[in-house]
Amino acid sequence: MAAPVPGPDLHHAAVHHRRRRSGAHLRRGVRGGPRGLTPRAGERARASGPLRRAPALFTRNHPAAPGRPAQSRRHTMSVLFVTGTGTEIGKTVTTAAIAAAALARGRSVAVLKPAQTGVTAHETGDAAEVERLAGPVTTLELARFPDPLAPATAALRAGLPPVLPQDIAEAAAKLDASHDLVLVEGAGGLLVRFDADGHTLADAARLAKAPVLVVAQAGLGTLNATALTALALRSYGLGSPGVVIGSWPAAPDLAARCNLADLPEAAGAPLLGLVPEQSGALAPDAFRAAAAGWLAPALGGSDAFRIPV
Repeated sequence: MAAPVPGPDLHHAAVHHRRRRSGAHLRRGVRGGPRGLTPRAGERARASGPLRRAPALFTRNHPAAPGRPAQSRRHTMSVLFVTGTGTEIGKTVTTAAIAAAALARGRSVAVLKPAQTGVTAHETGDAAEVERLAGPVTTLELARFPDPLAPATAALRAGLPPVLPQDIAEAAAKLDASHDLVLVEGAGGLLVRFDADGHTLADAARLAKAPVLVVAQAGLGTLNATALTALALRSYGLGSPGVVIGSWPAAPDLAARCNLADLPEAAGAPLLGLVPEQSGALAPDAFRAAAAGWLAPALGGSDAFRIPV
């Protein structure tokens, strides 16, 4: 993980635009493609098979069960990137659920939103929504752009500097130094462009050496979108703990029910959560009380979590 560098106060939410470096030290991509941390040839060949599994969430000072050794940080993760197979599919509420489950266990949590788009300076962003639902977390935005567009286009239209992968990795590293868990919520899908050179959340996750959780839809069409996201993760050499359905319907149709079995195969990773639809409309106390039950233990959820049969 990148070493911490001087930057903003990371214990308060901020809309922060910093002077950008050129990023010339990033490796150039394939000819004709975007510059930056593009997939290496050896990684590109990994088009199928299971994703590299990520360890369970790291929680500092987590007491060991009787007769079992304490958990080693080397085999756990403390920074988790959260992406989706598209937009408006439940990334923010899933991030809030993971944060709430960690807070309920007495852990300290930070939420990093690298690029908040589609809201003005005085409107509530995704990180603030996570805090409202989950409870007292440290929140940080690196940049905010008013147009509801991909970060690269939104930054260009606003005449503001884009967010670069090293900015995200460095901010995550700083937060990681003082928190048990850092959740980095992306914008849209994994390969949404953050700058004119085509850098994406995948580039930032690779710099941070962090796994990526995939939030998917429940119904028809989700298998293809999830498989493509998993393929992209493999091509970047990124691990993933698994998939969460970000809006599980109260009355799932046939496609949604079948997808419970098919999604892990499409993703090459386990299904680790079912966040009920409209969960974001719950009162904060109700949300916090229920959140752990929506998630598998690998995400800090309840041992009682089960996938419906």
